[in-house]
Amino acid sequence: MTPHTGHARPWRVALAIALTTLGVWLFVAKASSRMPDFEVYRRAGERAAAAEPLYRASDADYQFKYFPAFAVLAIPLGLMPVAVAKVVWFAMSAAALAALLPLTVAVLPHRRKPVWLLIAALLIGLGKYYAEDLVLGQINTLVALVAACSILAFHSGREAAGGFLVALAIVLKPYALILAPWLVARGRGRSIATLGAGLAIAAVLPFAIYGSDALALLGDWWQTVTTTTEGTLLHSDNVSLASLWAKRLGIGSTAGVLAGISSIALLAVAAVVFLRRSGITKPEGLEAGMLLAITPLLSPQGWDYVVILATMALAYVVNDIDRLPRALQVLTVVSIAAIGLSLYDLLGRTFLYALLDLSIITVGVVILISALASLRMRKLA
Repeated sequence: MTPHTGHARPWRVALAIALTTLGVWLFVAKASSRMPDFEVYRRAGERAAAAEPLYRASDADYQFKYFPAFAVLAIPLGLMPVAVAKVVWFAMSAAALAALLPLTVAVLPHRRKPVWLLIAALLIGLGKYYAEDLVLGQINTLVALVAACSILAFHSGREAAGGFLVALAIVLKPYALILAPWLVARGRGRSIATLGAGLAIAAVLPFAIYGSDALALLGDWWQTVTTTTEGTLLHSDNVSLASLWAKRLGIGSTAGVLAGISSIALLAVAAVVFLRRSGITKPEGLEAGMLLAITPLLSPQGWDYVVILATMALAYVVNDIDRLPRALQVLTVVSIAAIGLSLYDLLGRTFLYALLDLSIITVGVVILISALASLRMRKLA
């Protein structure tokens, strides 16, 4: 028995009970009558089962924006009665959250803080977004879980499994494509091969239902994701860099250029972090965690709940926060509070929306990324 095993089991039981209780309350009180994003998935599955067009302007704010393969995977949801499908989807999402928290802690190659403290930090910093993901019927928690499982696979030397899990994350949410260049840069043949195989399967899957019309679906997908962005940039819940600059300067070329420069700068930081991996034991978690944390900032449609993808990044930072420079420690604590405690009931409508329009969450995530970079530059993680 390891020194921590005797203490870890009661925490897991307590966590499971607490999350189950919270999940039942969330479903009954909040989610059962809502889950609009789940409806997008279920409708896509229903359409895929009938080989109908997936991407329709008539769906307005709830257009399907995922790869065609996702709609094929969602066919079972489309075949269920709506009420049953909601329960199944919510239960799966809640189970994903219950698994995500301890598995994220398990990703850490050297745990320096107690499990309860790390999980508490995740719930404080990201609990609002976990709950929002459940109530909306979104899929980000499941994507974060699949990503964490891929890193655990890499850490244990199961390259083929890790590569396939990255492919699965991409099918579940196109945002996860940010991990593909990183995986290739690692230069491990098995993971690259299974990533390619997984994506190839996903590309071919729609042809089984749509035949040659599946090619047109990819064009429809691209048009949908590139023509439905501008109207969301000024929304308070948009945490992307494009939104940050649009809120400061208005929608236009100047804001667009600055958003592009900012995005390139973040990716450059991620590249430097990768190049500093020599001598680091199990470097994958911090690198993938940084890329996933960057994701909601890069996408012009980066809604706040996508910050769930920063789960690994937050765990790494909290685990080693005492080894950061003092000023960065303070900024990081403030940032975690800003990200997680931007709550209507706590701050009130006027103050909350003033902070959101100042892109406080975006800035907080950038500071979190800076803390990760500092840990890697110091060869601490």
